[in-house]
Amino acid sequence: MNTVLALAGVVIKELYRRKDFYVLFVLTALITGVMALVNFFHDPHIVRHIKEICLLLIWVSALVVAIGTTARQIPAEREQRTIFPLLAKPVTRAQVLLGKFTGCWLACGLALLVFYLFFGLVSGSKDNQWPLALYAQALWLQWMMLAIVIALVLLGSVVFTAPSSNATISLIVIVGILVLGGHLNKVAVREAEPFSTIIYSIYFLIPHLEWYDIRDFIVNDHPLVAWFYCGLATVYAAFYTGLLLFATWMIFRRKPLNL
Repeated sequence: MNTVLALAGVVIKELYRRKDFYVLFVLTALITGVMALVNFFHDPHIVRHIKEICLLLIWVSALVVAIGTTARQIPAEREQRTIFPLLAKPVTRAQVLLGKFTGCWLACGLALLVFYLFFGLVSGSKDNQWPLALYAQALWLQWMMLAIVIALVLLGSVVFTAPSSNATISLIVIVGILVLGGHLNKVAVREAEPFSTIIYSIYFLIPHLEWYDIRDFIVNDHPLVAWFYCGLATVYAAFYTGLLLFATWMIFRRKPLNL
């Protein structure tokens, strides 16, 4: 475990040494500035629209950071030839994968914390409402969703040779799941066999990332999601994350590193 945490620390330091760190601050400042414009309006519906835009920016930026950071981890180690002395310490390939995953996941968690902290402060100062528990739920669920995303991109990093192709394909798949994943069962009903069965199979096999999006609860001041369902969502995310990491390890353990 100490080896995994040490590798994770290297990933976190690498992220904040790169431009990603500065992008986070710029985006956070942009979100804060947009929220500050509410001072010029007195319509509560405007506040809701601004909240929706800010939360969308948080989701987009978190996905970009998660995908971009994870996609370059394994290929960068192979390209710079640092994977060989790393494995000679000795460090197992499983520890390398777990360290990379943990580092990317914790880094994304810190980024989300910064985003939601600024969003909560500015939003609360305008609305005079501080639904901290709801913000905590939104942050937690989004972080759990990012665990699946990071594991999926890590799988792509041992399948595709170039980080750019891995990031592009992963982004298309993830956006497709977020936008269309929840509607595949409705599409399957209208299709004839065997397409109906195929679409239903895809619907039940893919991880439903859209279940973790509770932005509407914040925008429309809904009550908290039942903690029982948050727990189920956490177990669901842990299952898919573990499954994807296991598939990544099965491929990575047999993959030659000098190609």
